[in-house]
Amino acid sequence: MKKLCLLLITSMVSLWAYGQTVPTFQLGLKGGLNLSKLETSNTFSSEKKAGYYGGVWARIGGAGFHVQPEAYLSGKHASLKGAQGEENKVSFTSLDVPVLIGTRFGAGSVGMRLQTGPVMTFFLDKEQKFGAAASSVFDGDFKDKALAWQFGLGLDLGQISADLRYESGLSKINSAGGYPTTKLNIFTLGVGFRLF
Repeated sequence: MKKLCLLLITSMVSLWAYGQTVPTFQLGLKGGLNLSKLETSNTFSSEKKAGYYGGVWARIGGAGFHVQPEAYLSGKHASLKGAQGEENKVSFTSLDVPVLIGTRFGAGSVGMRLQTGPVMTFFLDKEQKFGAAASSVFDGDFKDKALAWQFGLGLDLGQISADLRYESGLSKINSAGGYPTTKLNIFTLGVGFRLF
């Protein structure tokens, strides 16, 4: 009986180790919500606003690690407020391209993932809404692209996955004189479906 138990344990560990080293390729769809906030180093404050994202992901893995490139269309919203109550409501539509490196813990179709990596954002549309009194203070000259870094935790349950991530802006997205140090920080919560 002891030999049988030892044989079963050894077999299970071997299968798990083999599963971690065999290269795999997966492709899927994902979508979710984001909370965006503009960070500045001057007197303006910012509130988090809800947005959305959706697109495709791929995962190429082996030896316990994987690379996960993604591409998704994203709608991000944030606001800047001045000391006198002036407000600029900013909306971005962007194409986001993260390339994440991660590791997975678990066996078979159930597991947890830790991921991190850079995100290149290409702004497709930028909209600002403010009153006439605030326009001279807040009128932003937002750039066409930005670089950020994502950190995330994921859960896989069969073909369904869930991801919680934080994205920290690395590049300044505004070249206007009023608030040139503006960066965009984002929390995202998404659900994915693996096609194969």
